[in-house]
This record gives sequence, C-alpha cells and structure tokens, in this order.
Amino acid sequence: MEQIHGGGGGSSSSRSEEIAVTTRFDTLPEDCISMVISHTSPRDACVVASVSKTVKSAAQSDLVWEMFLPPEHSSLVVVPRSANHLSKKEIFLSLADDSVLIEDGKKSFWLEKASGKKCYMLSAMDLKIIWGDSTAYWQWITVPESKFEKVAELRNVCWFEVRGKISCGLLSKGTHYSVYVVFKRAHNRSYGFDSVPVEAGVGFVGKEATKRSVFLESGGAVDSRSEFGYSGISYGMVSRAFRMRRPWMRGTWREVEEEEEEEEEEDEGVRKSDRRNVEEPKERGDGWSEVELGKFYINDGGCDEDSDEIEISMMETENGHWKSGLIIQGFELRPERRN
Repeated sequence: MEQIHGGGGGSSSSRSEEIAVTTRFDTLPEDCISMVISHTSPRDACVVASVSKTVKSAAQSDLVWEMFLPPEHSSLVVVPRSANHLSKKEIFLSLADDSVLIEDGKKSFWLEKASGKKCYMLSAMDLKIIWGDSTAYWQWITVPESKFEKVAELRNVCWFEVRGKISCGLLSKGTHYSVYVVFKRAHNRSYGFDSVPVEAGVGFVGKEATKRSVFLESGGAVDSRSEFGYSGISYGMVSRAFRMRRPWMRGTWREVEEEEEEEEEEDEGVRKSDRRNVEEPKERGDGWSEVELGKFYINDGGCDEDSDEIEISMMETENGHWKSGLIIQGFELRPERRN
C-alpha cells in the first residue's frame, strides 16, 4: 500500500513503476480493493482514499470499516431511528470522537481514531479505594467535566492506596498499552503530594507488577502550607524544640528556624535531583491532569499465560504524611504511541 501513496522525490523510473502499480490496483474489483484496505488501519484507509474515485469508494465501504469496529460495537452505539442508515465508517467515527459509558456507568469506552484500538477509563467507582467508604477520609462528589456520575475526592488520609483491574479480553490484541491516572487538585486545600512520590504498579494479576515512582503534583508547586496561612513554624520545628527541651523564651523559635532552614537547603538539592527521574503530571485538554503509571502488552492471544486480568495500583503508605485534595476521575488505558 505504501507504493500507492508514496511521496515524490524518486527517480523517473521509480515514479513510473509507482503509477503502473496504482493503475493495476485501480483495475481490481471494488470488493477486492476493499478487502485489501480492510487489513490496514483507519488512518491508511483515509489516506489511500485520495488515490482515485474507485479506491475512494472501496475505502469508504462498510466491508472496510466493519473490520475496524470491535465485534461488540452494536451493543455500544445507540443509533436513533431517524439515523439508522449510518454507515460503518460513521459509527466508527462516533466511537472515536466520543466515549460511551458501559458496565452501569463504571467504565468509559472509545476507539483510537488512527488505529481503531480499544481505549478504556475505569471510573473511581470501579476502583478499590482504601477507606473510600468512610466520609472522614474520602467523599464522592459530582464534577460537571467528568465522564462519570461520581468522582472520588480525598479529604484526609495518611495511608493512600488505590487499585483497579480490567480483563485482558476487553483490550485489543497485539497492542502495547499505557496506563494513566486522570485527576485534578481541589482548590485551596490540596497538600501532601508536593514532595512525596507515589508508588505506581502495573502488571498481570498473579505476577510481579512493574513499579515506578510518580508525582501527583508538579515540581513547580508552591508549598501548600502557605495556602492555609501557616506562620512558617512547622510541626517539625515544634517537635524539635520540645526534644531539645528549650525554654519558651524570646529567640527560641529563631534558633529552631535557622536549624530547619539549613536542613531544608541540604534536602532541596536531593529532592530536585530525585524529581528529574520521576514521572510528573501533565495537563490535558479536558481540564484534568494525568500521569503515566506504567505500560503492558496484550499479545496476539489476548492474554498473558496464567493470567486474564491487568491490575493497576497507586500507593503511598511509607512516609505517614497526611494528604488531601486529590480528585480522582479514574485510570485510563490507551494504546501507546509508537513509531
């Protein structure tokens, strides 16, 4: 197919051969042309349609676009009676341009437009959130820009753990996937994630997951303590003063502050060095942020040996820091963009 829409710049003889191949391809029956195109990709089908009227007609046929649609598409797309004449290409584009809710609104499904690969988001309602059913630690709220009815807002925890699973059978075979957490920060009361990384894990259930550290707050974030009007006297400073049994007298806090400033300067260089090797969040066009948690591969058989589920996790349980203000929409799985 590359010869059909190959670029210029070659010798006159190679250009002549290219035209001859195009002419021969054009003379095939339309069904044969459609069958050939159906073994490429949606992007290739759109590109090759510019070759000629005959090829364009073949490239837009239902025979081609039926191959790009998942077998379960008829149960995912609700076609109004007034539009029951939609072509397979139009149905494909409707699934590529907008996601649909499945499994009682707990998952979102769509197709990647270029490849036709399946994409999913597991909503926060579909995840296992430790303490998620306790209003003291988490609350379930409605956010207009979310795909789902409810999202999870972190109120205050020191043990942060979120897990999710998805069946391999739902995903596209022979595909490299990347996994992201989609979230945003609550205004005026977000803290605890600015200097502490979260451990992310992605892998097949029953096997050791691939782990990495990620930040849920960008490196340029302002210390959240200032948002709450703290005087600058931290819990650590108070604790140190008591341990040293210093008297409550004028000048005491200045001495403690000077000691803490020296320690912070030493730690700052280490933190900056560490952040360079840790994944940080990026802003999306839909008003949310995302950070990549890991990758996995679904082979041509559809699943890994001895496992039929992928598990995704986020944890921060070691430091004991209190954390708040994270709003989780869900875990998103989409094909990795590869050259």
